[in-house]
Amino acid sequence: MLLFCFETGIAQNLLPSVYNYKLSEYQGASKNWGLDVNSRGELFAANNKGLLHYDGEKWTLNKLPNNTIIRSVEIVGERVFTGSYEEFGYWTKDDLGILKYTSLTHLIEDHEFTSEEFWEIIAFGEQVIFRSFSTIYIYQNNKIKVIDLPQIISDLVIHNSSIIVAAGTEGLFELKNDKLSPLMHQDALLDKNLTDMVSLGNQLLIGTKLDGCYLMNDQGLMVWDTQLNQELKRHQLNKILKFSDSQLAFGTIKNGVYLWDTTTETSKLLNREAGLLNNTVLSMLQFQDQLWMGLDNGLARAKLNNPITYFTDFSGSLGMVYDIALFNNRLYLGSNTGVFYFENDKLRFVEGSQGHVWDLELINGDLLCGHNTGTYRIVNNKFEKVSDFSGGYAFARIPQQQSTHVQGTYNGLVRYNMDAQGNWEVVKIGNFDDPIKHLCFETPYVLWAAHPYKGFYRIQLDDSHENVISITQYEDQQEPSAYNVKLYNIKNQIVIRGENSWYKYDPILDRIVAFEEFKKFNDHELLSFNREHFWFVNREGKKEVIHTDLKKDSLTISDFSLNERLAPDSQNIIKINDSVSYITLTDGFAMVNTNILDGWLENMKLPIPHIQLLQDEGASHPGSGQNIEIPYKDSQVIALEISASELMQPRYRYELLGPTRYSEIIEEGFVQFQNLPHGDYTFKVYTVGQDNQTSLPRSLDFQIAPPWYLSKLSLLLYSLLGIGIVFMIRFYNKRKFDRKQLQLEATLKKEQEEQLAVLEKEKLAREIKLKQNELASTTLNIAKKNEMILEFKNMLVLNKDKFSNSQRYRSFLKKLNNSIKDNDDWKRFEVNFKELHEDFFERLLKAYPNLTPKDLKLCAYLKMNLSTKEIAPLMAISVRGVEIHRYRLRKKLEIDSSKSLSNFLITF
Repeated sequence: MLLFCFETGIAQNLLPSVYNYKLSEYQGASKNWGLDVNSRGELFAANNKGLLHYDGEKWTLNKLPNNTIIRSVEIVGERVFTGSYEEFGYWTKDDLGILKYTSLTHLIEDHEFTSEEFWEIIAFGEQVIFRSFSTIYIYQNNKIKVIDLPQIISDLVIHNSSIIVAAGTEGLFELKNDKLSPLMHQDALLDKNLTDMVSLGNQLLIGTKLDGCYLMNDQGLMVWDTQLNQELKRHQLNKILKFSDSQLAFGTIKNGVYLWDTTTETSKLLNREAGLLNNTVLSMLQFQDQLWMGLDNGLARAKLNNPITYFTDFSGSLGMVYDIALFNNRLYLGSNTGVFYFENDKLRFVEGSQGHVWDLELINGDLLCGHNTGTYRIVNNKFEKVSDFSGGYAFARIPQQQSTHVQGTYNGLVRYNMDAQGNWEVVKIGNFDDPIKHLCFETPYVLWAAHPYKGFYRIQLDDSHENVISITQYEDQQEPSAYNVKLYNIKNQIVIRGENSWYKYDPILDRIVAFEEFKKFNDHELLSFNREHFWFVNREGKKEVIHTDLKKDSLTISDFSLNERLAPDSQNIIKINDSVSYITLTDGFAMVNTNILDGWLENMKLPIPHIQLLQDEGASHPGSGQNIEIPYKDSQVIALEISASELMQPRYRYELLGPTRYSEIIEEGFVQFQNLPHGDYTFKVYTVGQDNQTSLPRSLDFQIAPPWYLSKLSLLLYSLLGIGIVFMIRFYNKRKFDRKQLQLEATLKKEQEEQLAVLEKEKLAREIKLKQNELASTTLNIAKKNEMILEFKNMLVLNKDKFSNSQRYRSFLKKLNNSIKDNDDWKRFEVNFKELHEDFFERLLKAYPNLTPKDLKLCAYLKMNLSTKEIAPLMAISVRGVEIHRYRLRKKLEIDSSKSLSNFLITF
């Protein structure tokens, strides 16, 4: 009950996150007169410069051919109808998502525009109705019917299947049979400037510019009796939007948008103080649980049913919030400028609290504030000093004691003890003077304390907690870095947060070791914890808050306001009860209701993202295309545009499957790949939700053609070339084989011939040897015969006197001489000689024709290398005669005396 009262007390201050789209972002004009979305959640805005289109990632400005201001927009099916100055028509998308305009004014017959602008378009059955201030145009079946009216028409609405027309200050009419019929019981509306209407079942809510709202039903017309009506009168109502059966949105000219809950009859205000770019609302639109607002200067989008709501101080007086406490049903905020609290839905300042606040603690029924100048007790929204020790960073209760705490300050440790009268006794502990930012107890007498810059200590205290017995500093181990160490007692374990990892103290080993339970959260800070659950937040990059029990139960909170407004190293979460927690921000705080968030996540169905476009270096392809083939020369850079226009600040996870694989979570709807190898690819993209759950995928198949040298034609040519090369190699090898075979045969033949020649030579040599032997034998026989005959002749000459008959002696001597000169011996010699030296005599006679037969004989004997002594009997002359003959032969042969005659004839 207490919490309910508290939440009701600040309900108007807790607002949904608002995202603004500035002029510099959408690149159009400032004013946005009308809004509509298609079934995919893509926004179309009637802008002073043209039709703005937002697909959730990219803004596109589409101008009319005449560049006039677009005043109204309405989507019917696939057509986006717009109205401008003396022009209306519709836009449709081509295959690449580019909007093309088709004018309808050429269908108007027998009517001329009278400086008309078309401020409103509504769909009614198969009709599309365009409204200017003076005329209604009905488009149906490609024809236009013109209804000229005498009244000034300020609004149209479909109510109970009828078209209700607001005629400026003349009241309400029903359009029947192309005529206006006034409604009954509307005298109170006369002379009121009617601006907008909305159908609420059987009732019609009618808005005026300066006179608030009226409610019309079967009983008649009545003033809309609510507190909000007075605000609408003061701030000039402009637009009304039915958001749900129990929620209405009122856009004003002077004070933004009022969100009205018809059940609780309470409102919330979205205006410049709540984050809007300005307070003038020209148009509004609902899409799912989102509210689009077209402003006089920009666009805005709010997520109304978000389980995370925010308080934001746009004045800047609050500053960055460091701690929050709920005390006496009042919410207190400790910031770098002091302590603030809410009273009657307004933020108030605690008098005297100016300065930096580090800590707000509820201790023994007191709200204590650790302040830059000391420690204070907040009583009746005023500061009462408890301690002069400056810089009260944090408190830690001494275990097993209810009233005694230790505080870390700028100058050491301080003990706080509350006496029976409720007074605080404050004592500095020992002579320890180092600044202590974080501390926790291991046992009632062992305290762990962290210096902001110089690491951490294990401090042993005495029984009174007033003196330090010993200090241990862990420096020589693989411990955390000394800077910004944080300490926690988690389930009776001392856990240490270092610069990059989590550690714990092992009392058995008396050393610092890695804390494996938190290993997966090495890049996270611990915001808060109890015995079951832990709150973590990213240290770097996109801020996501994780609520987990380290087992199966895990909840991830990702919201763009959290991402932008969480303060690094100073974020804090304060648990109010089992479901509600507050998160400190740089300019306020956020409230998270985990019960609502769990239900919201359970019921939320993530939209499937859309692939808008695939673009290579040569062409663009529709994201819904089939059989997309990209030439290899255009594939160096491939970009895909994706969107999820249903979500605010969507995140995506994509996968690329193919010869090269990629997967990544991204926060922008643009993916680019460079230098992908050729082949078939499938691109899948998912949206990523609050709890990191993913949607069903959207897929796109595309193919990168191989380079020209790997094309089908090239491969065919390579195959033919390969076959040709195989045949050429075979032909070459065959020729080489044949050539080798021929060479082998020739070699074998040559070897055979050489062997035969050798054999023939050997045979010839044997024959020559035989002939030589025969010749030598013949020559020797002749020589021996002649030698015997000469010897016998000499004996006869010596014994001549012994012959009695001289005649007989001469006859006998003659016979001996004839035997020596017998030509038969020479002929046999000559035959054998010529067999060995066939043409010796012919060549010799040819060279020396004056040689005699006797000279030839001598030459033959000399060629046989016979000595003079051996030649003498063959020629039947003396040795002296042979020498004389040799001398004469040398002359004939013209051989110098220094040369051997025998060698000359042997080599001739």
